[in-house]
Amino acid sequence: MIIQVCVGSSCHIKGSPEIVALLQKAVDEYHLEDEVTLAGSFCIGKCNRIGVTVQVDDDIHTGVTKENFKEFFTENVLNKLERK
Repeated sequence: MIIQVCVGSSCHIKGSPEIVALLQKAVDEYHLEDEVTLAGSFCIGKCNRIGVTVQVDDDIHTGVTKENFKEFFTENVLNKLERK
C-alpha cells in the first residue's frame, strides 16, 4: 500500500506535517513497515477548505485532520490491509 500525503503549500498550512507524523507513528505502532510506503506529494488536485489531502493507493481522501486521523487510518489503511 502506498500512502501519499500532500505537502503542497495549502495542505502544509492545514497541517500536513502533523498528518505525516501521525502516519509514521501509526505505521510503527501497528508494525506495518513492510506493508505501507509513506510518501510526500505536491498538490494532488483535490484541495479542501479543511484538512489535508491524502492518497491511499488510488483513493483520494480530503479533509484529513489530527482530530479525524484515527478514524481515517482505521477505515482507509487498517481495514483495507485486512481485506487483502
